[in-house]
Amino acid sequence: MVNLLPSIFSVLITTEFILGNFANGIIALVNCIDWVKRHKMSSADQILTALAVSRIVLLWVLLMNWYTVVLHPGLYSLEVRIFVRIALTVSNHFNIWFAASLSIFYLLKVANFSSFIFLYLKRRVKSVLLIILLGTLVFLVPHLAILCIYENIQTNEYERNITQKTKLRDIFHFSYMNLFMLVNFTPFSMSLTSFLLLIISLWNHLKKMQLSGKGSQDISTKVHIRAMQTVVSFLFLYVSYFLALVTLVESYNRLHNTLLVMLSEALAMLYPLSHSFILIWGNKKLRQALK
Repeated sequence: MVNLLPSIFSVLITTEFILGNFANGIIALVNCIDWVKRHKMSSADQILTALAVSRIVLLWVLLMNWYTVVLHPGLYSLEVRIFVRIALTVSNHFNIWFAASLSIFYLLKVANFSSFIFLYLKRRVKSVLLIILLGTLVFLVPHLAILCIYENIQTNEYERNITQKTKLRDIFHFSYMNLFMLVNFTPFSMSLTSFLLLIISLWNHLKKMQLSGKGSQDISTKVHIRAMQTVVSFLFLYVSYFLALVTLVESYNRLHNTLLVMLSEALAMLYPLSHSFILIWGNKKLRQALK
């Protein structure tokens, strides 16, 4: 049974990889065709397209990691390890931040608050999202820098077994994991905040509808609910993805459990696959294209 696990997980991961590329390919293709026809693309479609492309790249990187770590560990040289880790860091960075930007976009477009700050941000939603995405480079650059230094220290430690280098490696490992947690927790907290604000906005809207005697089945309520479903699906799927990612990162350095790596790979691929199908289901244009 143990010998069959790599084959079973290979079938599972290959299936997830194909379905994930199909779902994200549909999102990118439909939006690009629409852009060519109309010579313009809405902000929501731009975010969805960028998110789909980043997820396609992420799926390929995860497949490459699976192939070299589990199926053909002999190919997992130092150069391959560094390339895979950098590619995983970059693709994961843009993937989670584009998803967080989508949550913020839904909040600013759907929610209704009388706050001056909120109204100001609502009128300048494109500028807000652009600043957020450019600001994320503040996280990405030091993340990559610490990763490269950490890999270099590990390489030197293998070549020279020195206690001082081991302590330095532990320091950089601690710094890298703290930065890794911060980079991944920040967009999650922003999406969670967007979800909570959407709930508050919907609650206020329903109270106004009840006071006016109009009921609760209006367009604004449906839009609120659909936006909340998209955001909350991202939050739930991202939790499992984050745990899988932590296990994968630790497997590079400290863990040597092949079963954990296989489970983590399967869980990690489930996130860009499942959430993309949810995005297609929640978008009328994409849903019709899929049919």
